[in-house]
Amino acid sequence: MDYENYAKVAKALADPKRVKIVDMLSCGAMCACDILEHFDFTQPTLSHHINLLVKAGLVTTEKSGTWHYYDLNKNAFEKFKTDTAELTADTPACICEPVRSKVVCAIEKRADQVTQK
Repeated sequence: MDYENYAKVAKALADPKRVKIVDMLSCGAMCACDILEHFDFTQPTLSHHINLLVKAGLVTTEKSGTWHYYDLNKNAFEKFKTDTAELTADTPACICEPVRSKVVCAIEKRADQVTQK
């Protein structure tokens, strides 16, 4: 798993305004002016939120004349869902196996030290 990218996506979704933008775009592509109607902030603030979503790969942008249209990158959301499931899974391929081995080893060493006394 690419932890850097996962964290970037999670950070992009860590703001309720951006989550609302994602929810709106789940209905289909929208222009910035239509998105802006649903918020009480300026166009530059909307641009900031959209740019974070675009940089995280969650939203795509397409220019048509003077308008910018934004849409969800559904593949990126599927990857995020898959990575989240992988991250929270307890499977044999889990990153925890080497950690568990070290913990068991440390516990066994302590037990040996106690019995040797």
